[in-house]
Amino acid sequence: MTRIPVTVMRGGTSKGVFINHEEMPVNKSDWEPFLLDIMGSPDHRQIDGLGGANSLTSKIAIIKKSDLEEADVDYTFAQVSISESLVDFKGNCGNISSAVGPYAIEQGLVKAVEPVTKVRIYNTNTKKVIVAEVEVENGTVKTEGSCMIPGVPGTGSPIYLSFENGEGAVTGKLLPTGNAIDLLHTSIGKIKASIVDVGNPLVFVEAADIGLTGTELPHEYTEKQLMLLEEIRSIAAEKAGLAPQDKATKLSPAVPKMTIIAPPMNHRDGTGRERAASQMDLLIRMMSMQKPHQTLAITGAICTTAAIYTKGTLLSEMVQLKGDTVRLAHPMGIMETSADLKNGQVKGIKVVRTARLIFEGFVYTKHTYDVCLSS
Repeated sequence: MTRIPVTVMRGGTSKGVFINHEEMPVNKSDWEPFLLDIMGSPDHRQIDGLGGANSLTSKIAIIKKSDLEEADVDYTFAQVSISESLVDFKGNCGNISSAVGPYAIEQGLVKAVEPVTKVRIYNTNTKKVIVAEVEVENGTVKTEGSCMIPGVPGTGSPIYLSFENGEGAVTGKLLPTGNAIDLLHTSIGKIKASIVDVGNPLVFVEAADIGLTGTELPHEYTEKQLMLLEEIRSIAAEKAGLAPQDKATKLSPAVPKMTIIAPPMNHRDGTGRERAASQMDLLIRMMSMQKPHQTLAITGAICTTAAIYTKGTLLSEMVQLKGDTVRLAHPMGIMETSADLKNGQVKGIKVVRTARLIFEGFVYTKHTYDVCLSS
């Protein structure tokens, strides 16, 4: 066995294991089996590791002090598959990103400055910088506050994340195919889709085009519907140059993220609360690792906001905005993003999250690994 110091943190509506880069295996070819070992994958229960048997809780953040002038810390995100011996490093997770700032401050990688510490985070997956604004009190990260986000019980101190110049995070292009709308040839016929890459690449389709309303809750999808959604996502993955269609589920399971959109409508969300069409600008449902997302990925919200302001996309035609705030209705509530607009162009997008430390200690792997500073 190998004993590794780890920290478990909730970031937004996700939960992940945080590891100092110095504790990772020296040989990068060992990273995948090492992280699978820690999380207890592949196993749908993840009973023999730290994973929570859900894609939202099977995530890892690898952190180190940055050598870049424009960043304070480097952050590598890993999505650990539950059912396969696979770790996906292709994209980022915005929710986990919200916990990187607090982690960096508490670990002494960034000096605490009251009342707000700005942490410049370089995401190695997307090669983009995210700026986190973290409240600090008495030299430590403040966790208590009145900020509430849908999908998380209680309240906490707000953490503001600013995503700037997020275009082409994974594919190198805002529109990976060069088109605002593509026609996908699927088993149910031709379907219009917008493939957009800001923060993470997403493929958007209209709910009505695939026999859905857009108000579906995670438990309401049939197996046949999930298979169709993965088929569409796989076709988009090939068009975006991420993986061949027949291998996309294996080679690029996390991106592009399959996203269903619909115009605002009255509905009841997963909390049982009645939502009026006037409260939202767009209905959105997202898939995560071939399963329905319980809420909405932050990078998904960032990409969706950018797509709304991108001329010619399905979203720009569907959404009518009156200001710089976008209200996205997901299964558990409504998330707001704020766009920094200059001459009608999006220069940056900000979203608020909460995060907190849950656990610090050691994880014991089943196998032995040669790590940089093994304990």
